Amino acid sequence: MNQSNAEMSLQPPRVDGIELTIEGMTCASCVARVERALQRVPGVESAAVNLANERASVAGQGIEVEKLLEAVRRTGYDARPSTPGEELAELPSFAPVVVGAMLSLPLVLPMAGELFGHHWMLPGWLQLLLATPVQFILGARFYTGAWKALRGGVGNMDLLVALGTSAAYGLSTYHLLASQGQASDLYYETSSIIITLILLGKWLELRARRQTTAAIRALQALRPDTARVLRDGDREALIKVADLRIGDRMVLLPGERVPADGEVILGEGMQDESLLTGESMPVMKQAGAGVTGGAVNLDARIVARVTATGTETVLAGIIRLVEQAQSRKAPIQRLVDQVSAVFVPVVVGIAVLTLLGWGMLEGDWTRAILNAVAVLVIACPCALGLATPTAIMAGTGVAARHGILIRDAEALETLQSVRTVAFDKTGTLTAGRPRMETIYPFGITGTEFLALAAAVQSGSEHPLAAALRDAWTAADIAAQPADDVRALPGRGVTATVHGVPTWFGNQRLMAEIGVGIGELAEISAALPDAGHTVSWMAQRPAGDIMLRGVVTFADSLREGAAEAIAGLHRRGIAIALISGDSRQAADHIARQLGLDQVHAEVLPGEKAGIVSALRDSGRVAMVGDGINDAPALTTADIGIAMGSGTDVAMQTAGLTLMHSDPRRVVDAIDISRRTYRKIRQNLFWAFVYNLAGIPLAALGLLDPMVAGAAMAMSSVSVVLNALLLKGWQPAATGAGTAAPSPGVSVSPGPGEQAPGGRPYGLFWSEA
Repeated sequence: MNQSNAEMSLQPPRVDGIELTIEGMTCASCVARVERALQRVPGVESAAVNLANERASVAGQGIEVEKLLEAVRRTGYDARPSTPGEELAELPSFAPVVVGAMLSLPLVLPMAGELFGHHWMLPGWLQLLLATPVQFILGARFYTGAWKALRGGVGNMDLLVALGTSAAYGLSTYHLLASQGQASDLYYETSSIIITLILLGKWLELRARRQTTAAIRALQALRPDTARVLRDGDREALIKVADLRIGDRMVLLPGERVPADGEVILGEGMQDESLLTGESMPVMKQAGAGVTGGAVNLDARIVARVTATGTETVLAGIIRLVEQAQSRKAPIQRLVDQVSAVFVPVVVGIAVLTLLGWGMLEGDWTRAILNAVAVLVIACPCALGLATPTAIMAGTGVAARHGILIRDAEALETLQSVRTVAFDKTGTLTAGRPRMETIYPFGITGTEFLALAAAVQSGSEHPLAAALRDAWTAADIAAQPADDVRALPGRGVTATVHGVPTWFGNQRLMAEIGVGIGELAEISAALPDAGHTVSWMAQRPAGDIMLRGVVTFADSLREGAAEAIAGLHRRGIAIALISGDSRQAADHIARQLGLDQVHAEVLPGEKAGIVSALRDSGRVAMVGDGINDAPALTTADIGIAMGSGTDVAMQTAGLTLMHSDPRRVVDAIDISRRTYRKIRQNLFWAFVYNLAGIPLAALGLLDPMVAGAAMAMSSVSVVLNALLLKGWQPAATGAGTAAPSPGVSVSPGPGEQAPGGRPYGLFWSEA
């Protein structure tokens, strides 16, 4: 190795983005402090810290990982790079809470006895003996956290607790020593109970927070540890999933989970993909069909070729997406950040004023200290830091369990305020599996027309090409060879068949190549008005271009489309249809569903402009397939990709629906609104705890122990409120749509008749 290579190998690793696990944070002030430290590291463009899952998302250019970790450590917290699927830290032992309660209860019981005229006060030295381990052993974490915060020049929850409990403990010890053990005004129970209650609150809080990650754990549990593969011909071998390679043949037995993504090469049977897609009905898998890692193979032995492993599988992508959504910060969180940046210094200032006010005006310094302690304890901003992220984690988690993947918190917040939903037609409101209805050939037979169509469309994956392919396959017509095949986006396709230029596409294409608009309009007017999609065939054998025929296609409404539109209308949302299909077909769908706006015969590149215009009247969601509609999905305030769950869809859209049921759009808006409502409720109660509690404590109307209990329970209450989202159920049942099996007829062109004056009969039909 030369010197330059050696120097390069010694360079610290650099990244453009990384997730860190942060340990030791306790409140919103901690979050703000860590974020400021990370944002000062060279190369960092943004840093967002989530208290609920103890993660930091850092983005930038050429960031040195070690500098990020060092910046966090300098603020007094521990940090390490996160690993995919990493969970919250294990629930800590409940023992400290039990020990704290056992030591504190003897200090509190005499207070209960006073209510009944009994004087059970323990000797002062015994009270000191009971309170000291609680203060300095069980409460050591607060001193450690407070010292780290002070060393970093900021304050946090630990500082408030340490100051408050130390003041109560110190005042009691002073009175005890000054009276040589005879003092009766001791407050050891205050400091001990506050510490015990806060420890209990933190344990309950973490226990509840772990439930917000249940969706991630459920997804992780879908990954089996082993895979059954074929080796040396047909010999089955059991290997670790990590050892699977693309191209391996994996054997799926009934009841087993699919270990990786693949394509069926042998056998057929049903698979349960409910935990991936939210679709409750099993899906038939046969040769050529894709299987998804994590699905359950139900009733037959299937052999599939591995197409993706490890982090490239659909399941891994879903887990990444959910983790990303739960780690990012919602825009509403900015208000919390602004408050928390000054919160602790302001609280300390109020506590000092409370101390001086009561002490100087009333002359009762003991009461002054206790009131200041109550201010410090009630003001801990734990609930403030948990209010938003816990609701987001619960909402995105339950949505993911039902096949609704929300990319980030900003998408969640945007979705709940959408005023217009724009749908692409094919594959969203319709089944996306058009069938060929009728052929009207001009100057050629129906068989010749299908043969030409087979030649031009044989290599196309367009849904209309698939419908044509079904027709010529059923009619046993061989495709003719075609040269110079070229797709014309939004219009059709062109090719050369036996040396003759041939075009197949919509009316726009016909107009472009010189077919008269009047002639097209006359023929269109004579076609049945059934909302069919119409495609034209033209050739130029020599000289002028000649129409060879027109064919109509029908596409049925997707199951649930009518319920989806009705559900959106009930929520005050307008519906727009943006389609490249004919005006006739688009208007037919709009009449069936009661849509508000229709934009037909739109090229893919024009969809983005229409979406941009719709945004003038409020936030717009665009629903498409995530690939052909990528520009429109990006232009919309939020893009919704239906059905595929592919990497392209996940990257393009803010929200991906794993099952192509339009009712899922309504469900997605519903869960976003419910989640946002929980965020507002949590922030309201978090602010109320502090805004109401601090004045009461400063005025001497709040006992320090009650303040400690209220502070501890405030964090638990906002987390439990967020967890109510886990009971949400989508309204969509998510049933599939059976493929149609209609007949296809060949009829004379409008105004024409078949030879002998008889109309064409049925060309071919399939039961």
